[in-house]
Amino acid sequence: MLWGMRICSFLPSATEILYALGAGQCVAGVTFECDFPAHARTKPVVVRTTLASGLTPQEIEDAVRAQVAAGGTLYVADQQMLEQLQPDLVITQDLCRVCAIGADDLAQVLAHLRPPPQVLSLEPHLLEDVLRSITLVGEAIGRAPEAQFLVDSLRERVERVKAARPLRRPRVLCLEWLAPLYQGGHWVPEMVHIAGGEPVLAMAGEKSVPLPWDQVREADPEVLVVMPCGFHLDETVAQYRAATFPGWWQQMAAVRAGQVYAVDGTAYFSRPGPRLVDGIEILQAILAGHGLDDLPAGSVLRLND
Repeated sequence: MLWGMRICSFLPSATEILYALGAGQCVAGVTFECDFPAHARTKPVVVRTTLASGLTPQEIEDAVRAQVAAGGTLYVADQQMLEQLQPDLVITQDLCRVCAIGADDLAQVLAHLRPPPQVLSLEPHLLEDVLRSITLVGEAIGRAPEAQFLVDSLRERVERVKAARPLRRPRVLCLEWLAPLYQGGHWVPEMVHIAGGEPVLAMAGEKSVPLPWDQVREADPEVLVVMPCGFHLDETVAQYRAATFPGWWQQMAAVRAGQVYAVDGTAYFSRPGPRLVDGIEILQAILAGHGLDDLPAGSVLRLND
């Protein structure tokens, strides 16, 4: 089924999964955010954002809230390009309205395609769901054995991390957004637990929600990991250093101990794809206090340095 198949990915994570399964040659269209692997950037862009570029985190938050409240859309599909590409399969998600084109908008766009493509909608909340997504994609494109091999290899890496966990679990707060503060939700608390930490102010499988400052102060995390969704490491570092924090921020256990880290949230934490396991290994190195130099370049930086 794979050879000659035309696939449009409406998700950066789906694009990564397709390439990991050796189906990159069948990817016909991608989103404006699909930047991994590098070859994905050569594909036609079929989904773009309606948000202006260059906005601050608070401006993005305000714009997203305004769009959602007005019933608007954050993403638009290129109808003309899709008609030219005539995809056999479209991969999308039904997890987060601010992460991909909505189901209603997608249905309206695809209704004009003849013949209509198959649609695979992924909805991962936990790490196991992410692995299941890989299996589903593999089955949909005729690459089930390759998907099983990939899932097995990812499980083996996760088990190696679990086997090396320390006895004491430090309190870890992952921040998915800085203005306002949001905690890392869905699979992120599970990643922290696997790596040997105790996630605070978040529960595995639950959505990210805004955090009142007083809750953060009361939780007093021992390790703080900054991972704003949609941003790579250099952008994360710049956002943290430009942020305004309460006066008590410097008295938090994590800040006093020099345990504040910026990571590439886009690559290793926000996207529910194979590189989440890299994210677990990044957290493991952070909590172990060594091995950062062995991680992928540009994946993590200790902000106190």
